[in-house]
Amino acid sequence: MISNGIFDTFLIVMAVTAVIVFIALQFVEAGYGMMYTKKWGPAINNRLGWVMMEAPVFIVMAILWWCSSRRAEVAPLVMFLLFELHYFQRSFIFPLLIRTKGKMPLSIILMGVLFNVLNALMQGGWIFYISPADRYPSSWLLSPQFIIGTVIFISGMVINIHSDSVIRNLRKPGDTKHYLPKKGMFRYVTSANYFGEFIEWTGFAILTWSWAGAVFALWTFANLAPRAAKIYNRYSREFKNEFSASHLKRIIPYIY
Repeated sequence: MISNGIFDTFLIVMAVTAVIVFIALQFVEAGYGMMYTKKWGPAINNRLGWVMMEAPVFIVMAILWWCSSRRAEVAPLVMFLLFELHYFQRSFIFPLLIRTKGKMPLSIILMGVLFNVLNALMQGGWIFYISPADRYPSSWLLSPQFIIGTVIFISGMVINIHSDSVIRNLRKPGDTKHYLPKKGMFRYVTSANYFGEFIEWTGFAILTWSWAGAVFALWTFANLAPRAAKIYNRYSREFKNEFSASHLKRIIPYIY
């Protein structure tokens, strides 16, 4: 059994690493998706890559839940199901919807797997093993933190899924032109899908009211904000006048 002190150190290391990653990504482009480059080494089919990268967190979280003596407790179970709902969609549904024939570098996949497993240990470790036994009674589901956090989490998931759909449907079959997405939250930010994901995990941090959740929200921003900035810069170059007239932000409406 891991002690609270070791777990706290783990969270601190993860938080510091998130800051380092945020700084590093200002200068390095993660070569997948629209920024794919052969510089990141051998690559595989995009669909398979997403499954390989996202499925481990779904599996590890399920193992942590199943092996816990708290697995039948209502509040932890609901938190677990919300977490798994996101990763089921991300691991097994989102890849099937990908229309392009892009590739994903194995190096990116392996880094993603490492973080995802560590994140499962953060969230599952806190919810099922480290948190005090009386931290999440059934009444927690009626607490302001849980209700507000869940509303934010679900709102973020809806934004994320809808934004992915907008991107997928920018082109008709056979069309190779590039388009500036304009529907949904893309009316406010150039990376509405990333905004949705950040909102999701901010909601999860609130509904669990935990440092583990807060560190994950920090990681989400640290990983996605620099990428959103690069997408913003690319759109500004590619669409010029149309882009400047839209007054879009990068990832957070009206702010950044």
